[in-house]
Amino acid sequence: VQLVESGGGLVQAGESLRLSCAISGPTYSSSSMAWFRQGPGKEREFVLGIRWTGTGERYADSVKGRFTISRDSAKKSVYLQMSSLRLEDTAVYFCARRTGSPVDRADAYDRWGQGTQVTVSS
Repeated sequence: VQLVESGGGLVQAGESLRLSCAISGPTYSSSSMAWFRQGPGKEREFVLGIRWTGTGERYADSVKGRFTISRDSAKKSVYLQMSSLRLEDTAVYFCARRTGSPVDRADAYDRWGQGTQVTVSS
């Protein structure tokens, strides 16, 4: 299984951006997809996750009400819709997969994409 993120870029604070994660290889209803991010000088942190069935969404408190996750099983893709972006959302965003429910520990995921840079400017 390979994960490829896209959609990153430079945006101004308050704007929106949508990231995509294309999945190659088999997908299973027992798996979950998640988005993590790693800001400059920071550890990788969980942003949000969802079961491949489309249920069981889990959000970090810092993005509740601003970010949403969705998936399109036909396109084998997962999306991260980000709105009301803040300077502190600047980070490399990673897509990840695990078997089981989405959790917030990076070491629980066994497949990762290469990441896509999101930069929010004032």
